[in-house]
Amino acid sequence: MKKDKLKPMLFSVMKTYDGKKLVTDIVSGIIVAIIALPLSIALALASGVGPEQGIYTAIVAGFIISFLGGSRVQIAGPTAAFATIVAGIVAKNGMSGLALATVMAGILLIVMGFLRLGSLIRFIPYTITTGFTAGIAVTILVGQIKDFLGLTYPQGTVTIETMEKVEAIVRNISTINVQALIVGAVCLVILIVWPYISEKIPGSLIAVIVGILMVRFLKMNVNTIGDLYTISNKLPVFAMPDFSLAMIKNVAPDAVTIAILAAIESLLSCVVADGMINSHHRSNMELIAQGAGNIGSALLGGIPATGAIARTAANIKNGGRTPIAGMVHSIVLILVLVLLMPYAALIPMPTIAAILFMVAYNMCQWRTFVHLCKTSPKSDIAVLVVTFVLTVVFDLVVAIEIGMIMACVLFMKRMSDESVVSGWKYYDPEEDPDGIDLKEIPKHVRIYEISGPMFFGDADRLAGVHFKDFTKVIIFRMRGVPALDASAMHAMEQLYDRCEAAGVQMVFSHVNEQPMKTMEKSGFVEKVGRDNFRPHIDDAIEWASNIE
Repeated sequence: MKKDKLKPMLFSVMKTYDGKKLVTDIVSGIIVAIIALPLSIALALASGVGPEQGIYTAIVAGFIISFLGGSRVQIAGPTAAFATIVAGIVAKNGMSGLALATVMAGILLIVMGFLRLGSLIRFIPYTITTGFTAGIAVTILVGQIKDFLGLTYPQGTVTIETMEKVEAIVRNISTINVQALIVGAVCLVILIVWPYISEKIPGSLIAVIVGILMVRFLKMNVNTIGDLYTISNKLPVFAMPDFSLAMIKNVAPDAVTIAILAAIESLLSCVVADGMINSHHRSNMELIAQGAGNIGSALLGGIPATGAIARTAANIKNGGRTPIAGMVHSIVLILVLVLLMPYAALIPMPTIAAILFMVAYNMCQWRTFVHLCKTSPKSDIAVLVVTFVLTVVFDLVVAIEIGMIMACVLFMKRMSDESVVSGWKYYDPEEDPDGIDLKEIPKHVRIYEISGPMFFGDADRLAGVHFKDFTKVIIFRMRGVPALDASAMHAMEQLYDRCEAAGVQMVFSHVNEQPMKTMEKSGFVEKVGRDNFRPHIDDAIEWASNIE
């Protein structure tokens, strides 16, 4: 397998860059910036921070990740996957705690990249990524019901966890604002219908404009961003987070969560993009870029960022083929921040909620979820459903931890079920006419066929090996054993002691490379005798026939 280069893709594509590519990249970058603008604001609000924090993230992280990234077309910025996590961190530790967690996550991502751990992403089961993605979608949807319906909560109502939000919605459903619901419903209809009218102009931008016009000219009593947040059009300013030992210890679990989720989301986005442009990304370089982008975002007032699949796909569809498009998207957002940001105060909150409803719907993968429930083994369905439920009821950290533990345990059980230690049966040629081609085995020789990996999950199967008083040799045919771990090796040594006590010699046939290395390293080969390891079953039978 070709080693993944630690070289930004930008430096490779510039060798053949020309004016035509520059024009298409600029056009695509502008279009993606228009798409990213309302999304960045909406996701920032869903994350419990100010609207400009979302723009800062798209500008700083978007530029750095495009400049250093391992993908030709990746567009990075705030994403829905982080919304509930960020909101929880901000509620507990404030913006300083979030900045520290994001910097620590960035450092972890850079270390992961230099250790070339990018390929390890494939070991996270699809059921877990599908489960927590659907769970995040539900948490986003629940979090936006308040603004969509224009509900009013009593002062002091705590709504950090998803279940707390559900409880608050149920208790205060009588405070529904019909005018807010009308604005939200109209914007939601626009978001659903607009793609059938035009794909050139993003529906979210049209929904924002319509929402502003409805509230302004119809004098509707609906909360806008300006009613709830102070809008700033200032450029991001460098700020060092609190690096105290107590705070580092406090946010360390959050940093690990951000790093793992950023790695999963960004590399999944890269894989999707590869399929769309028939290219291949550099996963380890992408992790380093994600790390640098998140550190930059945190130090300049932003929130965690990762590759955004929807924006990346939009970049590809509009002709973007190099990282220049992503860098242009960030530069355009700087101009928007300085010139147009004050107008963001006019955006109605139900419009933001409608945009996030669509984000949640697009990321939930409900068709995939249902398909997996219909077609997957029961163990995979259990992992999928448990991960989904835990993400909604508790949080992503608990969901991934328990999901991975379940997946590993169930996988080991499945592998254990596939492993078999079975003895060859003896046939009388006179009674069994079909046995004329069977191998002739001396009476004092017993043969066991071992199939499947031998590991701690099924090491006790060797305890089932038995022999008669007249048995002098046991042959173990191991052509179907690809791997042998320490627990199985210990069980094999215990079996050797049992055989030695009974005066039975062990002979091995066709031991594969990894099991052989394990046996050699443990001294087992020397204990049994190297001559008793034969390359083929016929050779082993002939060798055993001469042992009395």
